[in-house]
Amino acid sequence: MNQATKVAGGAAAAALMLALASGPSRAAAPAPPAEPLKATVSHWWTSGGESAAIRQFADAFNAAGGKWIDQAVAGADQSRASTINRIVGGNAPVAAQFNTSRQFRDIVDQGLLNNIDDVAARGNWNAILPQTIIDVIRIDGHYYAAPVDIHMPAWFFYSKKAFARAGIKEEPRTWEDFLATLDRLKAAGIIPLAFGGQVWQEKIVFDAVFAQVGGPELYLKVYRDRDLNAIRSPAFRNVLVNFRKLRAYIDPGSPGRNWNDATALVVSNRAGVQIMGDWAKGEFSAAGQVAGREFGCFPGFGPKAPYMVAGDAFVFPKTAKPHVVKAQKLLATVLTSPGPQAAFSARKGSIPIRPDVDTSQLDLCARMGIAIMQDRTRQLPNPEMLLEPDLNGALQDVLTNFWNRKQSPEQAQQAFAQAIQDNTW
Repeated sequence: MNQATKVAGGAAAAALMLALASGPSRAAAPAPPAEPLKATVSHWWTSGGESAAIRQFADAFNAAGGKWIDQAVAGADQSRASTINRIVGGNAPVAAQFNTSRQFRDIVDQGLLNNIDDVAARGNWNAILPQTIIDVIRIDGHYYAAPVDIHMPAWFFYSKKAFARAGIKEEPRTWEDFLATLDRLKAAGIIPLAFGGQVWQEKIVFDAVFAQVGGPELYLKVYRDRDLNAIRSPAFRNVLVNFRKLRAYIDPGSPGRNWNDATALVVSNRAGVQIMGDWAKGEFSAAGQVAGREFGCFPGFGPKAPYMVAGDAFVFPKTAKPHVVKAQKLLATVLTSPGPQAAFSARKGSIPIRPDVDTSQLDLCARMGIAIMQDRTRQLPNPEMLLEPDLNGALQDVLTNFWNRKQSPEQAQQAFAQAIQDNTW
């Protein structure tokens, strides 16, 4: 018997005893069932794998006494903009998705979010959550977001059939091996790199190259420390050069392609590799494919490759209405509980935010990620944890110009440094 059944059973027994004690003539009518706590939830998870994943949270919330009202808005930027407009306009959702990043810092500073400190205290978040996540969601000593997953945005996914057709028997162990692998796929008539030519996807691929080729020390000097000498260094130039080498391995249809359409190229064995976040596994899963059987995955090159940490979280717009506050706290509790965490991650491709969950449903890529997360020296904050949204956007613009135009690496270095200077206060 679960806790909810025990509570319900206890309440029923108490009501029965009261009725008997009062006598037949004075027995009260049964109390009407409690009204479910309604929660309008704004998010951008609309692909097949994403929809299946968030359904796990919705079902768990409904089972806990809530009523999930789904308000999906396609596109992360559009969804966040919609949330902010609704908050300012006085029509805020009960909860809204943001990335586990600095994206919601401004609305915290403006006093537009409720904190969920009591939920965090009951859940012992201080002890169970990775510090990289705590550093983002706890602001001035208060928790303002409920993290729901840990994503690694720079996984390398590959088609086992495509590798076999190209005669590739092993995963690449170095960056040079990786480029040689792409050459072999190209020679076999397979699209080497499934690529979506959108600004945010270009940035993800760049950051993957940066972490692997430049290394964590240079990465942190640039993104965390805003070190202009590091940006102007030969080592950073080498990162830019290797990033643009990948242009030789994409197909003509890549500009503007959605990420899940790029994943579909790997799923259908038309492309060999995609560099994308582990949310892509949801698309493989939706197609009935299994990690280690139809597709493979590796987070980088070598046993100590950096593991970039990212994720998603839900924030709770400011309100003093008791029923809305109760809904927010119930939702935050459900989102971060072990059962829903395991069910969600199994479909989303992420790994749970907490270590005390049943991992039997998770694929080998997720189990690999969980094992890596135990080594704190391999954890690397993703750029959005280190950069304000305006600066991150400015750097995206620099990189898309470098990727799509005939700029020299030196021009890109200068533009990168200028963006840092212009957007740092």
